[in-house]
Amino acid sequence: MSLPNRNNPYSFNEFLDWRRNFDYYRDDPFLQKVVKHYTGEDWPVVDEEARKISPKVSFRWRDMAEAIAWPEKRPYMMHYDGHNNRIDRIVRPKETEIMEKEIFSEALFSEKTLPWVKLTKMYLIYQNGEACISCPITCTEGLVEILKRYADTPELKRILLHCQEGIDGDFAIGAQYLSEIHGGSDVGANVLEAVQTGDTWRLYGTKFFCSATHADYALITAKPAGSEKVALFVMPSWLPGDKEKEKRNGYTIDRIKWKLGTSELTTAEITFDGAIAYPVGPLHRGLANVVGIVLTCSRLTVGLSAAAFMTRAVREAKQYAQFREAFGVKVAEFPLVAGQLRKAEKLARQTTAGAFKLYRDYLQLENGLQGGLVTTGSEEQMKKTFDVRELIMLQKITASWDSTDAIRIAMSIFGGHGVMEDFSSLPRLYRDSAVNELWEGPRNVLLTQIHRDFQRAAAWYSPAEFVERILKGADSAQIKALSQEMTELVSLPNLLSMDEKTIEACQRWDQFCHDLFHAYQALAVQEVE
Repeated sequence: MSLPNRNNPYSFNEFLDWRRNFDYYRDDPFLQKVVKHYTGEDWPVVDEEARKISPKVSFRWRDMAEAIAWPEKRPYMMHYDGHNNRIDRIVRPKETEIMEKEIFSEALFSEKTLPWVKLTKMYLIYQNGEACISCPITCTEGLVEILKRYADTPELKRILLHCQEGIDGDFAIGAQYLSEIHGGSDVGANVLEAVQTGDTWRLYGTKFFCSATHADYALITAKPAGSEKVALFVMPSWLPGDKEKEKRNGYTIDRIKWKLGTSELTTAEITFDGAIAYPVGPLHRGLANVVGIVLTCSRLTVGLSAAAFMTRAVREAKQYAQFREAFGVKVAEFPLVAGQLRKAEKLARQTTAGAFKLYRDYLQLENGLQGGLVTTGSEEQMKKTFDVRELIMLQKITASWDSTDAIRIAMSIFGGHGVMEDFSSLPRLYRDSAVNELWEGPRNVLLTQIHRDFQRAAAWYSPAEFVERILKGADSAQIKALSQEMTELVSLPNLLSMDEKTIEACQRWDQFCHDLFHAYQALAVQEVE
């Protein structure tokens, strides 16, 4: 391509105009088909609500998410005010605060909001990346879910009301402070201590990974003094009347982490020195409840947000390939590019359909989320609950892994522009996606848990039957092959023996779980199409 003069008139405006005016819901026929298929009789309401929120997500909140992503706008700490009072103020861009208030005012967790409306809105919102929004949303959801079951005191009921329905138009935000410096995902190794004096519980010790540290309330795991059992507590960030004074509730925010991704969101190290907190549920069931209920919500969100990240990245890469020319032809016309885009789009579509299908399975559970393996009730109820528990973990590891792959492919279509932070959102989505791989349990931890679950359930639920149930309607030869392999792999004593045979089995188990959930996702797409 030769140009008329040395003052190169080349412009990206055609592509940018398309991107600037794309409505995430209105202009995505595949998403509309997925929503219509899986939401059933709720579809007219879900569709109407999606069309109402989509312009805000696609334009106003998209631009805010882009604005706050610049390095100079990252949050920072102001530990003291001008009079030497410890305040631990988290300074965030104004755009973040405005966007957050507008999104939480959608009352996603209200009793008046249909679950499918909530899920579809969340999917659209997540297309803008984490943006100091997706983590607070899912943490608040987990807090609401656990309190709906265990809010049995005036304090807990008010916190639930504040998060779920809002108080005087203000919707509270939740956080989760679980990990400690020595333990990471090993929450059972927590040493944060909860001390009871009369009717009051106070927390002492440190937490090492505390995301959404600007939140109003945090779910915290701690061991009651003298016990080795992990209990679950809710801690207000400020006691009544203290927020305006910037007086924290018996804790200090020591520093903000420097992370690869989700940089708009603060993750901090915190020291507790007598913070007042309220126990949630039986003290001895804290670990089971946090994993079975709270983290399950978060893992569902990882699958949904991975689908949303991929969808936006692949959509923009496809359009760019149709706009950009190289060597005299459109980039989209190169077979290698066409094949890459086809692979990335397949991952995005099957992850989206799979997330909605799994949410349908989750909504059909009679008793909702449960802490730990459910071994009571009818055999059918036990199996349904088990299916959803395992599928949520399978989705978490598969979708988060696929997301980085799909976004990396999408970035490559842009050539050198693919890694330019001011050219597109893709580098930011890629970094956020990498964090998703580790958030709420890294791959190796969940793979081990899934294997252990199947061994514990072996007396009443075989691996072969599990495969047949979750892949009902799939190719019979595929079901047979996956059933045989799973039966063989689950028959191994464990995945912890340090020998070559076990290492090889672990690699097979890793690949098998990925393939199994891909089969579930493919079935979801087949249902939609």
